[in-house]
Amino acid sequence: MKKYLLIVLSIGVLFSSCTKKVNENSNPLLAKYDTPFEVPPFEKIKTEHFAPAFDSAMVLHKAEMEAIMTNPEEPTFENTIEASFYAGELLGKVASVFGTFNSVNISDSLQMLAQEIYPKLSTHSDEISLDLRFWERVKIVYANKEKFNLNAEQAFLLESVYKGFVRNGANLPEDKKEELMKINQELSTIALTAEQNILSEVNQYKLVIDNEKDLAGLPESSIQAAAEEAINDSLTGKWVFTLNKPSLIPFLNYAENRDLRRDIYNAYVNQGNNNDDKDNKALMAQMINLRVKRAKLLGYDSHAAYKIEGRMAQNPDRAIELLTKLWGGILPKVQQERNDLQSVISKEGGNFKLEPSDWFYYTEKLRKEKYNIDESEVRPYFKLENVREGAFSVANKLYGITFTEINNVPLPNPEATAFEVKEADGTFIGLLFTDFHPRASKRGGAWCGSFRDHSITKEGKEIKPLVTLVCNFTRPSGDTPALLSVDEVETLFHEFGHALDGLFAKTSYPASDIAWDFVELPSQIMEHWAYEPEVLKMYAHHYQTGEVIPEELITKLKESGNFNQGFALTEVLAASLLDLKLHALTEPVENLNVMDFEKEYLNSIGLIPEIYSRYRSTYFRHIMGGYDAGYYAYTWASVLDNDAFEAFKETSLFDQTTAKSFRENVLAMNGIKDAMEMFVAFRGREPKIDALLKNYGIK
Repeated sequence: MKKYLLIVLSIGVLFSSCTKKVNENSNPLLAKYDTPFEVPPFEKIKTEHFAPAFDSAMVLHKAEMEAIMTNPEEPTFENTIEASFYAGELLGKVASVFGTFNSVNISDSLQMLAQEIYPKLSTHSDEISLDLRFWERVKIVYANKEKFNLNAEQAFLLESVYKGFVRNGANLPEDKKEELMKINQELSTIALTAEQNILSEVNQYKLVIDNEKDLAGLPESSIQAAAEEAINDSLTGKWVFTLNKPSLIPFLNYAENRDLRRDIYNAYVNQGNNNDDKDNKALMAQMINLRVKRAKLLGYDSHAAYKIEGRMAQNPDRAIELLTKLWGGILPKVQQERNDLQSVISKEGGNFKLEPSDWFYYTEKLRKEKYNIDESEVRPYFKLENVREGAFSVANKLYGITFTEINNVPLPNPEATAFEVKEADGTFIGLLFTDFHPRASKRGGAWCGSFRDHSITKEGKEIKPLVTLVCNFTRPSGDTPALLSVDEVETLFHEFGHALDGLFAKTSYPASDIAWDFVELPSQIMEHWAYEPEVLKMYAHHYQTGEVIPEELITKLKESGNFNQGFALTEVLAASLLDLKLHALTEPVENLNVMDFEKEYLNSIGLIPEIYSRYRSTYFRHIMGGYDAGYYAYTWASVLDNDAFEAFKETSLFDQTTAKSFRENVLAMNGIKDAMEMFVAFRGREPKIDALLKNYGIK
């Protein structure tokens, strides 16, 4: 997803003033990147380079902003707004590298550095956004905007900047500004600590098996991977399973030992909830209450009202209305799914009630019974490299672009790969970096970011994007390559959609403002191609024989596509509603216990006890920063992507005219045009929910 810099650096941009000194002349972060495509020289960058680089970049950014604020000329778009967009270029460069290292090359020293960085970042950002001198210039430009002959992008960004200043406290009295800055500092520290606690718990947990009988039911690939994990942990001869999804999910799906399934599942759903030094309950309570205080300080009823105001939903009620409509429609479906799973247990002579840790195991049994298909039958056709090439081929057929692996650029991690992306006529678009496998120094999940976004320099030079796609997929094991699960295939296509959004961007400035409930449209629409029969035949080739996936298996995948859909949607809706409920608080809650709050609320809306929210409060990374009061965005965007994909179904799967319109009206404009206007420009009307309801089987 595109980063955005509206006057001040986004919260992901970091700096520090740690004490270790490095000669600026030898600091690779401060020098011009003398590399192909001006890729950051990752292999030369050490932890000790970051602090002095941030110091220098911060000083420069402040000087650049001071020059704007003290400019004696009448404020104009060019000497105020545009100038502020170009300010902080060095800080942005340093921050993008640090952010990457702190996600894929995590170390104790980096984590300590980040603990110091976050509150300082907050102060730096607030000092600019709350400076009355700059705000006065922005107001003058805004009041006289008609005389500047602004183009559509400039007008959109000016509107966004002006509203952003108001929303972030520019009109507050000085004492309230001080209070706001303190809250922001505290929030940044809390979010980082909570994230680090989760990573620590994930890395610490090991389910060690020394009795081969306890491996019963598991696919050979999972057993082999666990044996290799044990060797890495100096436990040769045993098997180690972890909370990383490629290890966890097969165990939950296939391990016959119910007690062990319960053990690893309970460890997963209780991350940050173990009453130890990594416990996140108090941190999350502080975070929620501080957000309430900040919202009230800024004149909003709640944090949810504050966050959603500038999005497509406009207010929490509209977001809740959509979620509630789907919730009412899906509950009967998930209740029936529960009853079906309980019937499987009873049929097998099980004298126990279905528990959350049983759901995955009995779902796979029922899937096999109903559709005669299981993951082990499908995985051989989903070799990682083939799936990746499948996504590339879809983009080629839609947009004519090509992806060529290159070996002449620095890589953010030795496991990463780089691709040069070009138009059909050979014009360079940008670079795409991929990093696909879990490791202890890498945070969990999947995401897409960038080391550099598209922009035009003051001198008129076009800057091409450097996009990075990061996942945590099943690793190769022994002689077996990385074979993806059905969910992992979908995830790759999803994140690749974000990558295309970054590669196709036509932003003129290092600044954009993306509506957070629109941001998942580019990613989620790509998922629709993943399992289309025509697309499967392009990439789903057996890793040993090269055989194209047979029609029979494609039919089984299609028929089982909506299987367990009630569970999947219920999980997401529960998390989305919980997020909004937590952030709808209008006053701080004394002695708030987020787990008690979660249990009481989800019980009140009828969540069945056999299912937990997709993420529970103590490891809900999304709401720790970025997606707070915004997890509903995935569901909101589902309305958009299902409707948008209908445009291709109405023409053809690879209709070039439709693809051209989507690229030009959505992907190129994302962040520099109103979200609804983008959608209407592509679809010819506002979005309809019909396609989503049809695909979910909800009337």
